[in-house]
Amino acid sequence: MDVSLAHFLQQMTANPVLLITVLLTLGVIFVNGWTDAPNAIATCISTRCMRVRPAILMSAAFNFLGVLVMTHINSSVASTISNMVDFGGNTHEALIALCAALFSIVVYSVGASYFGIPTSESHSLIAGLTGAAIAIQNGLGGVNANEWVKVLYGLVMSLALGFASGWVICKLLTILCAGLDRRKANGFFRVAQIFGAAAMSFMHGAQDGQKFIGVLFLGVAFCNGMSSVSGVVIPIWLMVLCSTVMGLGTSVGGEKIIKSVGMDMVRLEKYQGFSADLSAAFCLLLSSLFGIPVSTTHTKTSAIMGVGAVKRLSAINFGVVKDMVLTWVFTFPGCGLISFLMAKLFMTIF
Repeated sequence: MDVSLAHFLQQMTANPVLLITVLLTLGVIFVNGWTDAPNAIATCISTRCMRVRPAILMSAAFNFLGVLVMTHINSSVASTISNMVDFGGNTHEALIALCAALFSIVVYSVGASYFGIPTSESHSLIAGLTGAAIAIQNGLGGVNANEWVKVLYGLVMSLALGFASGWVICKLLTILCAGLDRRKANGFFRVAQIFGAAAMSFMHGAQDGQKFIGVLFLGVAFCNGMSSVSGVVIPIWLMVLCSTVMGLGTSVGGEKIIKSVGMDMVRLEKYQGFSADLSAAFCLLLSSLFGIPVSTTHTKTSAIMGVGAVKRLSAINFGVVKDMVLTWVFTFPGCGLISFLMAKLFMTIF
């Protein structure tokens, strides 16, 4: 299979559906960097370790590196996304269905925003791909259960493991630092939290960037007449393209997300912010190595709740938990249904 950039550009100029698919994917990546990546630096800013703009620029740089480096080392998440659905042997229809899946993400996100329903680009992507695959295969034969089950693992990891690791790390630091001078401890954690935010930004790029690389890689395969990407190495130019777009999106910054994740959920001290960043980055690393797609925002918010629970459960804003559950309840059936209908419509038109 020819996966060179020159061949891909040639295919885009000859195939309008591929061009639309690529533009939609890059648009979603940019929005993900803009609205989702800021959660990586939310705690760092809320504890006043860094000012907003320098933190956003640092996050943009490490998101770029996370996509590029992690995909080159271990592309398990991209592989999961590419193989979790089967669009069938007709690559022309498969490309149309893929385009419909991405279009449905945009439609659902706009609609959910209008009605005030919390969303997740990661879950929307998974739901969109699943709905389109079911449409093109006329049933659940379009879903690879062995890969899709990793999505369920991801839901558990983002909530349970994020909360537990946040609690454990914060509890350990509380015990270890009990006898230290508060001023010296704060000075140490001020620096440590910057490193924690950088690690969290890196792992956000590594996790979320790979999801969209997996989608674009499917597009590359379909335009080459292949229905699967198994055994094909992801080209460097695709990694650079996705990492650059995500970095640019992050550089725009989402200050409202920073406020809701870092300030509205629970008041954090510096050691707590570091605990949340470290535990969330650990969970994202673990899930990425095993090819499990998770929501980076939900992982971080769960870690923050675990940190807050060390002192008292009443310190946590449980309204955030409700929003996370609503995201799962609405996104999978809602975006999946829109994608199913869009795929049927697109295949009729094109």
